[in-house]
Amino acid sequence: MADYDVFNGDADGICALHQLRLAEPRDASLITGVKRDIELVVQVSAAPGDRVTVLDVSLDRNRQALLDVLAAGAQVLYVDHHFAGEIPAAPNLEAVIDTDAEVCTALLVNRRLQGRHLPWAVTAAFGDNLHDSAARAAAPLDLAPQQLVLLEELGTYINYNGYGSCIEDLFFHPADLYRRIRPYADPFAFIAEDAAWGVLRDGFADDMAHAQAAQPERTGAASALYILPDAPWARRVSGVFANHLARDHPSRAHALLTARPDGGFVVSVRAPLAERRGAAALCRQFQTGGGREAAAGINHLPEAELERFAEAFHRTYG
Repeated sequence: MADYDVFNGDADGICALHQLRLAEPRDASLITGVKRDIELVVQVSAAPGDRVTVLDVSLDRNRQALLDVLAAGAQVLYVDHHFAGEIPAAPNLEAVIDTDAEVCTALLVNRRLQGRHLPWAVTAAFGDNLHDSAARAAAPLDLAPQQLVLLEELGTYINYNGYGSCIEDLFFHPADLYRRIRPYADPFAFIAEDAAWGVLRDGFADDMAHAQAAQPERTGAASALYILPDAPWARRVSGVFANHLARDHPSRAHALLTARPDGGFVVSVRAPLAERRGAAALCRQFQTGGGREAAAGINHLPEAELERFAEAFHRTYG
């Protein structure tokens, strides 16, 4: 019997898995990648009796691979908050899917574990730009304000590490970052003891300094579209900068287009925090698009599609 842990390489995926494995230790093969590498289930070579856990990647984008794993006789736990489409009916599938705009995968895992490792769920919610949800979830912890700030920073930095067009853009491979976090039931101990905290903090500060000099290319009544250059800093910071803009302008939608080395753009869309809707439907109009109501993206928007995307974006949030 083999075990597989399949998870998004961002804060939500890493913290969701960390909570589960603190509660249910398991020596599993890790399958992950950059944040936008979401068609991960295809990497599972399943056999009867295998146990497969899938966290924070769209079921809809992994549908055929999931069906293959189920047909092979593996037991699957699938927890996610992205658009799923029709959920397969199979006795060997436990699907925990909730697309509510105020939840993330780690909060769903926290619900399943009845709060046993709540600080890591709070960390993930902050990383997923769900600041109100994170603050509400943190209430039972009775944290000092500075402790809450540290969890917010940790979630932001873990999330930031997942962005890039390839692993080489990242400071840490997400599987390696998870392995560094794995020994720590207490996130504050991780912050105090592991050098990854300082590496990510300093990298984030440097990249955000570049990003904050950017100006929107196009604006609408309630929308702003930015184009960032083909540079490692831009690819790393695109998602967290989009989150930053969303918090600074809660009534405005934001689209960040980062030039790809091979042409076209990677797109990050954030719906207005005041009305978390429309991002997934917008991005699914394009071939490699997907996500959730509040935050979505397109892995490869060809340059020829730029005008169509800009018009659809401003129309959605006009």
